[in-house]
Amino acid sequence: MKKIFLSLLLIAGTTLAASAQILPSFQFGLKAGANFSNLKDISVNSETRTGVLGGIWARVGGAGIHFQPELYFTSKGSEGSDGSSKFTTMDLPLLLGTRIGVGPVAARFQIGPVVSFVMDEEHSFVENVGQVTQFDEYKKQTFGLTGGIGVDISNLRADLRYEQGLSDVYDNSEGDNNGRLKLWTVSIGYRLF
Repeated sequence: MKKIFLSLLLIAGTTLAASAQILPSFQFGLKAGANFSNLKDISVNSETRTGVLGGIWARVGGAGIHFQPELYFTSKGSEGSDGSSKFTTMDLPLLLGTRIGVGPVAARFQIGPVVSFVMDEEHSFVENVGQVTQFDEYKKQTFGLTGGIGVDISNLRADLRYEQGLSDVYDNSEGDNNGRLKLWTVSIGYRLF
């Protein structure tokens, strides 16, 4: 009788532990950081520009896989001898990821699309460059792909990501390369719940 009782207790405990891993959890928090962006264009010699970001994130997941939407404001662009370009955008990454670790310490891998909505733009280029690239025709929405690694330590979150622009930043009927943004992002987050 003892063996049967212990066996049933072991099965029940294992089932409860497994179901706790399968049930989705929900997290919500704040994030802030810096990015290092570059706008590649055939008519402009550009260098990396440093910007900042700040916003919110949420995470829903279970069984090692999670979905993490984020919403944050960020500044990005490029600088060079021909002038500079700066955007303020509201970015919406929709990330799928996996978390590897036990308890409050874990590593993460994430990848997904990001939609950027241009809220404000500034540019100052020499006249002949502006005419070639038509910088006055910025698009109000662009798409990209982002991915990277992260670390969770208790309520703190740290991320390193790379983003590659998939759509052109501005309309230009004069050429094939209308500027695609590339950037690295480093951010720190805090889980509120």
